[in-house]
Amino acid sequence: MRPTAGGPQDAGMVAPRTFDELVAEGESEPVAGWDFSWFAGRATEDRPAWGYSGLLADAISGADAVLDIQTGGGEVLAAAIRRPPPRLAATESWPPNVALARRRLGPVGGTVSEAGDTDRLPFGDAAFDLIVSRHPTVTGWPEIARVLRPGGRYLSQQVGAGSNRELYEYLMGPQPASPGRSAQRAAALARAEGLAVTRLAEQALRVEFLDIGAVVYFLRKVLWTVPDFSVERYRDRLLALHAEIEATGRFACHAQRFLIDARRPA
Repeated sequence: MRPTAGGPQDAGMVAPRTFDELVAEGESEPVAGWDFSWFAGRATEDRPAWGYSGLLADAISGADAVLDIQTGGGEVLAAAIRRPPPRLAATESWPPNVALARRRLGPVGGTVSEAGDTDRLPFGDAAFDLIVSRHPTVTGWPEIARVLRPGGRYLSQQVGAGSNRELYEYLMGPQPASPGRSAQRAAALARAEGLAVTRLAEQALRVEFLDIGAVVYFLRKVLWTVPDFSVERYRDRLLALHAEIEATGRFACHAQRFLIDARRPA
């Protein structure tokens, strides 16, 4: 919010930012990395009950060779390291994130390989005793099974089917339901590669957007929500959504998350 122009009687008064001002803010913010601090005061999302960060930190503390697949800017991995393991590696597909991750993980002995999300992992067989991944776009189960040591563990928090459906259907209209990201499908694919699923949990998390700028930034950053998103293409629907937020104070939807914990039998 910013002060309004006017005389003394207007002191302390503020004027709401316009649709175009809010959208400009959401369009101008850089989207590299997975730092979501920009959303403070503009959007909220509940956290899963299982506490992925704590599970990750505990898992790393007991591992010798750790791989983080699709690490983003390395933020989540770096925050979970209490003491660097003897071997720490990560992969990332987007070059701006690769650079961020190398700067962040280098000081704790981490190496970051640029690799496409569906590429063969650039590591030998049975190279890691812990593989982790938070919100991967795809999960290459054959490659995970290949580079995981016997007795090794795979721990991942993933985006479930229909995540933020209320938001993308507000913009795009009704969309067909797809089971491709379901927890049950992930577990079946893991078992097909010989992994034993030791834990599978799901939760729907309330998300609230408090201004249209936050919606625009979210759709730019989490680009698979509305794959063809641009402000120009969806301007009319964004205007309608802006009016709804102005009238009610928020727009709510629900993020779908699941946790999968699996092991390669010894």
